[in-house]
Amino acid sequence: MPTLNGEICGRCLRDPPHFDRTVAAFSYRFPLNQLIKALKFHEQLVLADFLADAIIPRIVLRPDVIMALPLHPARLRMRGFNQSQLLAARIAHRLDIPLLTNVCQRVRDTPPQSSLSWQERDKNMRKAFAVTADVDWRGQHIALVDDVMTSGASMSALADTVKQSGAGEVSAWVVARTLPRSA
Repeated sequence: MPTLNGEICGRCLRDPPHFDRTVAAFSYRFPLNQLIKALKFHEQLVLADFLADAIIPRIVLRPDVIMALPLHPARLRMRGFNQSQLLAARIAHRLDIPLLTNVCQRVRDTPPQSSLSWQERDKNMRKAFAVTADVDWRGQHIALVDDVMTSGASMSALADTVKQSGAGEVSAWVVARTLPRSA
């Protein structure tokens, strides 16, 4: 969660995620939530560049590579595109950082995180991802890109997977972060 000076929040101190830091361009509320939904569910793909460009000025630590949060193949066929891949491709191009594609897959077709309570999300993501290519990430800093972070369960599960394959550091980059109602 956001803190005044970028310190680690209490929740992350109690139960640390597998990623090392988060960059979020916006909080997930009106009107941003409507733009993200238009991209994701109404194929307004032109919004991907605008949303990706909003992340770029907030990046302080440059990673070695960038990777999008993968969709399960069944969801990708249904939707026709991966919005996180569109965002990651734009950011990688603008920052001239290599974009990894097809090295990780979502191997379990899980229910959408948005349909679950915060408590159910971690369980839903267990063993959801796998490294499916021969990669040497020893010590590398990998930035994972997604559209929205709510509980952080998806990013943490993917970060755990890439760290188990040798990544030294993982950043989570998202367009928007869902904040508690009190924030």
